[in-house]
Amino acid sequence: MRYETSDEPIFQNHCQCSDCQKRSGTGHGSYLTFGQRADMAITGEVSTWRVASASGNEKIHTFCPTCGTPVFLISVAMPELIAVHAASLDDPEQFNPQMVTYTAHGHAWDKMDPALQTVERMPGR
Repeated sequence: MRYETSDEPIFQNHCQCSDCQKRSGTGHGSYLTFGQRADMAITGEVSTWRVASASGNEKIHTFCPTCGTPVFLISVAMPELIAVHAASLDDPEQFNPQMVTYTAHGHAWDKMDPALQTVERMPGR
């Protein structure tokens, strides 16, 4: 499967919530969030599963049905947004995080750039 957009991300973050830790198999997930899901071209097949987020809202996770790689997620509460996994980019070096979210769930062994802004939850929550 492929995705493509000419839009710039509106938010880039590392998330240390327990769901991201479990899904990634490490201390955090890394995402680029885009403001208009409708402007992203998505081709090919994806598989999905739904889960309650740390805020209690439902998230729809998508992954490649062939290899299982996580690709993007959508919050049911904010369906216009799409959060793309940074490691799924053709060029992951384009990921430029601005913030670490859900630091209340972070682990001492999961070191983040100390220059990044940190919040215990998701901004606006």
